[in-house]
Amino acid sequence: MEQNAETIKKAIHGSLKIIEQDREKEIISRRFGLNGKKETLEQIGDMLSITRERVRQLEKAILIRLKISAEDGQIPELAAAEKLLIRNLTEMGRVAKVSALANKIYGRKATATERRGISFIATFSKNLTIVEENDKYYNSVGIADYGNSLDIRVRVDEIVRVIRDNKKPMTIDELDEKLNYEHPDHIKAIASVSKLLATLNNVWGLAIWPSVNPRNIRDKIFVILEGHKEPMHFSEIAKEIRESDFKRKNVTVQAIHNELIKDSRFVLIGRGIYALSDWGYTKGTISDIIHLILEKAEKPLTREEIVKQVLKMRKVKETTILLNLQNKKLFKRVDKNSYTLA
Repeated sequence: MEQNAETIKKAIHGSLKIIEQDREKEIISRRFGLNGKKETLEQIGDMLSITRERVRQLEKAILIRLKISAEDGQIPELAAAEKLLIRNLTEMGRVAKVSALANKIYGRKATATERRGISFIATFSKNLTIVEENDKYYNSVGIADYGNSLDIRVRVDEIVRVIRDNKKPMTIDELDEKLNYEHPDHIKAIASVSKLLATLNNVWGLAIWPSVNPRNIRDKIFVILEGHKEPMHFSEIAKEIRESDFKRKNVTVQAIHNELIKDSRFVLIGRGIYALSDWGYTKGTISDIIHLILEKAEKPLTREEIVKQVLKMRKVKETTILLNLQNKKLFKRVDKNSYTLA
């Protein structure tokens, strides 16, 4: 990976050598943050005592000269860097967020300066295309042979539209059935460019959907229970969260228990055991559940029938159910083995 870092470094230095004036080198270095923090047009203008608009004009002119120099082969160090980036982009699906690409190139979490260096090279490379970051897209790099910045954004928007119309998260294979791509990995790569999408457990959905982008503990609990598909003890839920792919997963057992109590989506069905209300469980005590069962039956039920139905909705001991049946204010025994509402 040190060789990769050296290749990128040489390409940046070789490109800057093309810029003859020191002031212009300063502008481009500061605009891309090649030596530190990325600066705004205003900040650079204040430092050089020129207007913001003049800085913008100079930046545009410098990048045009760099593009021409790159196309004419006047930056020999650039070829090796382009080859390196294209090889890795090919493995990643032809397009990738700059952050992900940089991490792969450097074999670790790349620094902000390293990420900006790759973005700088891609900005004027004839074999690469750059997607500028905004509210909808991450700063990304693609292989120019497969489309320019507009092409990438159009494809991103198409994937977002398919998922939105589906109204629930989709796997890459499900997206592949609705889209026309050479390989599912290309869909995954394009989708990763969008800030409007999120992925979790190999499914993609809108970033505003908690099922793929849980923002708080309650959403994470819901995702865990929904994925488990059966009731869990709150300690098990805490353990699953800590072992998950969530961005923030350092939670305590007590915090999980507190959130389970507060949210109507979760139903206590036994000692510390919770289920989702979507599964047909309702809140209430054992007496409440017995009352609900008898009310729906509209006729007396045997002790065995009541116990069987309660156990479908609660994980408790049979003796607990029988004890609650003895509440004469709520339930009336009509014969030796049958009960109805009082």
